[in-house]
Amino acid sequence: MSERRAIFSGSTFEEQIGYARAVVDGDRVHVSGTTGFDYRSMTISDDVVAQAEQCLVNVGAALEEAGCGFADVVRVRYLLPDRADFEPCWPVLRRTFGAVRPAATMMVCGLADPRMRIEIEVDARRPA
Repeated sequence: MSERRAIFSGSTFEEQIGYARAVVDGDRVHVSGTTGFDYRSMTISDDVVAQAEQCLVNVGAALEEAGCGFADVVRVRYLLPDRADFEPCWPVLRRTFGAVRPAATMMVCGLADPRMRIEIEVDARRPA
Protein backbone atom coordinates (compact mmCIF):
# COMPACT_ATOMS: atom_id res chain seq x y z
CA MET A 1 0.00 0.00 0.00
CA SER A 2 1.35 3.44 -0.89
CA GLU A 3 2.12 6.15 1.62
CA ARG A 4 -0.53 8.86 1.96
CA ARG A 5 0.07 11.89 4.14
CA ALA A 6 -1.09 15.46 4.39
CA ILE A 7 1.17 18.51 4.50
CA PHE A 8 -0.04 21.68 6.22
CA SER A 9 1.36 25.18 5.76
CA GLY A 10 -0.21 26.81 8.78
CA SER A 11 -2.67 28.81 6.70
CA THR A 12 -5.83 29.49 8.64
CA PHE A 13 -7.79 28.63 5.49
CA GLU A 14 -6.72 24.97 5.73
CA GLU A 15 -8.42 24.58 9.10
CA GLN A 16 -11.42 26.78 8.30
CA ILE A 17 -12.21 25.03 5.00
CA GLY A 18 -10.89 21.54 5.80
CA TYR A 19 -8.08 20.77 3.36
CA ALA A 20 -4.32 20.22 3.26
CA ARG A 21 -1.75 22.37 1.46
CA ALA A 22 -0.55 19.18 -0.20
CA VAL A 23 -1.16 15.45 -0.21
CA VAL A 24 1.59 12.93 -0.81
CA ASP A 25 0.20 9.70 -2.26
CA GLY A 26 3.05 7.31 -2.99
CA ASP A 27 5.28 9.01 -5.55
CA ARG A 28 2.63 11.61 -6.43
CA VAL A 29 2.36 15.01 -4.80
CA HIS A 30 -0.75 17.15 -5.22
CA VAL A 31 -0.36 20.76 -4.06
CA SER A 32 -3.62 22.62 -3.49
CA GLY A 33 -4.34 25.92 -5.15
CA THR A 34 -1.94 28.23 -3.36
CA THR A 35 -2.25 31.99 -3.16
CA GLY A 36 0.20 34.78 -2.43
CA PHE A 37 -0.52 35.00 1.29
CA ASP A 38 2.52 35.10 3.53
CA TYR A 39 1.31 32.45 5.99
CA ARG A 40 3.47 33.72 8.86
CA SER A 41 1.79 37.12 8.87
CA MET A 42 -1.38 36.22 6.91
CA THR A 43 -0.81 39.28 4.74
CA ILE A 44 -0.95 39.56 0.97
CA SER A 45 0.60 42.10 -1.41
CA ASP A 46 -1.56 44.19 -3.73
CA ASP A 47 0.89 43.48 -6.59
CA VAL A 48 0.13 40.43 -8.75
CA VAL A 49 3.81 39.74 -9.50
CA ALA A 50 4.66 39.81 -5.78
CA GLN A 51 1.71 37.48 -5.20
CA ALA A 52 3.00 35.08 -7.87
CA GLU A 53 6.43 35.08 -6.23
CA GLN A 54 4.90 34.34 -2.81
CA CYS A 55 2.69 31.62 -4.34
CA LEU A 56 5.84 29.92 -5.57
CA VAL A 57 7.54 30.28 -2.17
CA ASN A 58 4.50 28.60 -0.59
CA VAL A 59 4.30 25.87 -3.25
CA GLY A 60 8.06 25.29 -3.00
CA ALA A 61 7.82 24.79 0.76
CA ALA A 62 5.09 22.17 0.31
CA LEU A 63 7.09 20.38 -2.39
CA GLU A 64 10.21 20.36 -0.21
CA GLU A 65 8.29 18.89 2.72
CA ALA A 66 6.95 16.24 0.32
CA GLY A 67 10.50 15.28 -0.71
CA CYS A 68 10.67 16.88 -4.14
CA GLY A 69 11.00 20.25 -5.84
CA PHE A 70 9.99 22.31 -8.84
CA ALA A 71 12.05 20.07 -11.13
CA ASP A 72 9.58 17.27 -10.31
CA VAL A 73 6.44 19.23 -11.27
CA VAL A 74 4.50 17.60 -14.10
CA ARG A 75 1.36 19.81 -14.08
CA VAL A 76 0.69 23.43 -13.13
CA ARG A 77 -2.56 25.37 -13.11
CA TYR A 78 -2.75 29.16 -12.92
CA LEU A 79 -6.02 30.69 -11.72
CA LEU A 80 -6.57 34.43 -12.08
CA PRO A 81 -9.63 36.66 -11.80
CA ASP A 82 -8.20 39.07 -14.43
CA ARG A 83 -6.52 37.68 -17.55
CA ALA A 84 -4.54 40.92 -17.92
CA ASP A 85 -2.65 39.99 -14.74
CA PHE A 86 -1.20 36.82 -16.27
CA GLU A 87 1.39 38.24 -18.67
CA PRO A 88 3.15 40.39 -16.03
CA CYS A 89 3.75 37.13 -14.09
CA TRP A 90 5.38 35.31 -17.01
CA PRO A 91 9.02 36.17 -16.09
CA VAL A 92 8.52 34.83 -12.55
CA LEU A 93 6.81 31.68 -13.83
CA ARG A 94 9.46 31.15 -16.54
CA ARG A 95 12.25 31.37 -13.92
CA THR A 96 10.61 28.55 -11.98
CA PHE A 97 9.21 26.34 -14.75
CA GLY A 98 11.14 27.30 -17.91
CA ALA A 99 13.57 24.38 -17.72
CA VAL A 100 10.96 21.96 -16.35
CA ARG A 101 8.22 22.57 -18.94
CA PRO A 102 5.29 20.99 -17.07
CA ALA A 103 1.87 20.71 -18.70
CA ALA A 104 0.10 23.98 -17.88
CA THR A 105 -3.32 25.58 -17.89
CA MET A 106 -4.38 29.16 -17.15
CA MET A 107 -7.99 29.78 -16.20
CA VAL A 108 -9.84 33.02 -15.53
CA CYS A 109 -12.12 32.58 -12.53
CA GLY A 110 -13.13 34.14 -9.26
CA LEU A 111 -10.99 33.43 -6.21
CA ALA A 112 -12.06 33.10 -2.57
CA ASP A 113 -10.91 36.56 -1.47
CA PRO A 114 -10.95 39.73 -3.62
CA ARG A 115 -7.35 40.51 -2.54
CA MET A 116 -6.18 37.32 -4.28
CA ARG A 117 -4.98 38.00 -7.82
CA ILE A 118 -3.37 34.64 -8.66
CA GLU A 119 -3.54 31.08 -7.37
CA ILE A 120 -1.14 28.31 -8.42
CA GLU A 121 -1.74 24.56 -8.13
CA VAL A 122 0.80 21.86 -9.04
CA ASP A 123 1.13 18.10 -9.31
CA ALA A 124 4.55 16.50 -9.03
CA ARG A 125 6.19 13.07 -8.90
CA ARG A 126 8.72 12.38 -6.19
CA PRO A 127 12.05 11.02 -7.40
CA ALA A 128 12.64 7.30 -6.84
